[in-house]
Amino acid sequence: MATQVYIRVILGICTALSVTGADDYFRYDGYRVLRITPEIKSHVSWISEWENDPDLQVDFWRAPSVPGRYIDVMLPLKSANKIERVLGTYNISFDVLISDVQKVIDDQTMRNQGNDTEFSFSKYHKFEEIQDWLHQMARLHSDIATVVEITTTFEGRTIHALKVGKPSTTTKQAIWIEGGIHAREWISPATVIYMTKEFLQRYGHDKEVTDLLNTFDWYFLPVFNADGYVYTWNARRMWRKTRTRHKGSICVGADPNRNWDAHWGEPGASHFPCSDTYCGPSAFSEPSVKGVADFIQNHGRFIGFMDFHSYSQLWMSPWGYTYDLPKDFKIQDKLSASAVEALGSVYGTKYEHGTIANVIYVASGSSVDWTYDKLGIVYSYGVELRDTGHYGFLLPSEEIVPSGEETFAAVLASGMFILNNSFL
Repeated sequence: MATQVYIRVILGICTALSVTGADDYFRYDGYRVLRITPEIKSHVSWISEWENDPDLQVDFWRAPSVPGRYIDVMLPLKSANKIERVLGTYNISFDVLISDVQKVIDDQTMRNQGNDTEFSFSKYHKFEEIQDWLHQMARLHSDIATVVEITTTFEGRTIHALKVGKPSTTTKQAIWIEGGIHAREWISPATVIYMTKEFLQRYGHDKEVTDLLNTFDWYFLPVFNADGYVYTWNARRMWRKTRTRHKGSICVGADPNRNWDAHWGEPGASHFPCSDTYCGPSAFSEPSVKGVADFIQNHGRFIGFMDFHSYSQLWMSPWGYTYDLPKDFKIQDKLSASAVEALGSVYGTKYEHGTIANVIYVASGSSVDWTYDKLGIVYSYGVELRDTGHYGFLLPSEEIVPSGEETFAAVLASGMFILNNSFL
């Protein structure tokens, strides 16, 4: 029976979601996003099981967690109608956040168009444009910036980061900033790019920026999951995972933020290859994850790590794999509070802070848990950027600059906190 169910799920998902890798552009006409708030544990468990039903074609935008914490889920129209009826029958509270996902995608695409002659920080950019910009910045700011090759993806793309800091004859402590680990979260690379620009342009003019770049080397990696990011532009806008083909699996990719060797494969990750939270066949099975981890472990003296995602407006510290608090939680959360306060001072945007598991959901095998647990980087954070669900992963390009401005303020405050609370 279990084998029959597995085959049914595989065939259903592959037929409905084209996960085998066809490059025809997929449209989400009629797809809805529901926000559901289950109040009892059995309802949370029931909703969690939807992912195993291929007929529903479920895509959790915010995964099930605990009673009272909302769940965001995208469904095709037929499934949405069915689910809404059942939810109503059992008096489970829900709202329709997005009534037609394709219309929001089309709106985002239209707003992102333009004839800019220079790189625009108020637009989303393709992977190749971002890579060109990194090299351009290294040429324009050659006194403090260099392009660093990190690794190569499954599909053969080179992942680059920009190293920014005052040159030194000794190895400086370093802070790592990354975006785009989940392909569809476009505001993440755009925000990292904006912050990179601010650090470059403010050096020598802004005292705090100058102090931070003189003291630390900063590594900015805008697009971690390059293969997946390209796929969101060319084929499937809501794709999340990598594009790795694993032997024996008919489904493509793994979740690069469930693939790190820190409590890999435990609760909060899936062992089902077609799941969006599939942890991969083994820890570090994804070339991009293994390459970034190796670089961080082997290069420099990293003292800070920040992994930017969307959405939900959260500033989170370890742990993700358990609700238990780590021994360094007090000082970790103190930085989080400082970052959130600085962020809110720009536009009044409200962020929550706390540990990953306690603020959003349990997630094992995450980047933040690995950098803290395996490398001892106390100041390790996962950040969920704008918004809280009105647009979700489809934030209009008009919000890039405000997101960049407020997040830069938070990162600046974080850097100063690390500078003032570390033994250098």
